Amino acid sequence: MSACIFCKILKKEIPSQILFENENVFAIRDIQPQSKEHVLIIPKKHYSTLHEAESYGELENLSKFWLSAALEVSKQLKIDFSGYRLVINQGENGGQTVFHLHLHLLGGERLSGKFV
Repeated sequence: MSACIFCKILKKEIPSQILFENENVFAIRDIQPQSKEHVLIIPKKHYSTLHEAESYGELENLSKFWLSAALEVSKQLKIDFSGYRLVINQGENGGQTVFHLHLHLLGGERLSGKFV
């Protein structure tokens, strides 16, 4: 996806501080944070939606990659024991604004009952 901002970040076409990276995902800070700590965990393979990832048979792998990365990032941010929230915004009505599937990790403070 040549126009995808996350793909451009991954290709180093747009500068960004990568907080975590392995062969499957990378993590960056959200530029419009909704909590003290707001990190996006992004698959390196471009899937627009969960449904697209499912069509390629990748949901099980993606779940493992995301959860493992979330654990590592939460440790790095020192919020692993205080708590955090994981959110996927799916589709326009679900609040998805960048159509490269990604996971939000929010924490660093007491979160309200409102979702991102």
